[in-house]
Amino acid sequence: MTRFRFALRVPLALAVLFITALAPAASASSDKDAIAALLERGRKAFDAHDVNAVMANYAPGDQLFVFDVVPPREYPSWEAYKKDWQELFELFPGPIHNTISEVSITVDGSTAYSHSVEAGTMTAKDGTTSKLTVRMTDVYRKIGGKWLIVLEHVSVPVDLGTGKADLLSKP
Repeated sequence: MTRFRFALRVPLALAVLFITALAPAASASSDKDAIAALLERGRKAFDAHDVNAVMANYAPGDQLFVFDVVPPREYPSWEAYKKDWQELFELFPGPIHNTISEVSITVDGSTAYSHSVEAGTMTAKDGTTSKLTVRMTDVYRKIGGKWLIVLEHVSVPVDLGTGKADLLSKP
């Protein structure tokens, strides 16, 4: 009987070790999927001019800090960044569209980060369109079981010879 128990315990112990080893990978994968879904919700909210849906992806209050491409240099809170989005949508009330490419997401416990390239086309009040390609880096924290952006850095390359921003940057 002792050999029988031992024979059952070894495969059972190996199975538990195997499952335990896979659990973090499965969790990281589902966390990456959740962050990818957050990015897609943000893209759709942008296209819909939906400030509240855009801001639902960001940590509340002073937990959020953003460097954007437009002045002022920084937005130190959720409220400040919401105002930035409202002003953008007022400036471009016509059709807008954003695409996200070159997405990389890394998860480490309750913190994650991503970087991507976002290209947008925006239509102003007078019907003219503007195109802009930005580099986006986000840092996320899992707050209340939900991934939220706590730090965002939006940038464009600058031609050091002319001092002008490259708004349509290509690799």
